[in-house]
Amino acid sequence: MDLQEFRQSLKAGRPPRGLAAPLRALWHEAKGNWERAHGIVAAEGSKDAARVHAYLHRKEGDSENADYWYARAGEERPRGALEKEWESLVRSFLDESTKAGRQDP
Repeated sequence: MDLQEFRQSLKAGRPPRGLAAPLRALWHEAKGNWERAHGIVAAEGSKDAARVHAYLHRKEGDSENADYWYARAGEERPRGALEKEWESLVRSFLDESTKAGRQDP
């Protein structure tokens, strides 16, 4: 799946099967369901989940909480637009997913 296909999937009533938790959270957030997105990443302990958790609190306007989660993810808060951050996260997680699905000969 690429970014365009991910965006297309937002027309559906539920996320595509097989998405990792961070991508599912970003999908729900893009559909306007911040609470569902937050619940997904709050239940996860990975750095990727912490990174999405940070983004969600930044979007919410809670910079202090966002900075806590950026630190947990080992990153600094981006200074750019939220849409760019969302897109960057989706691209990154989709790329990771594609690489993980490949099998080297």
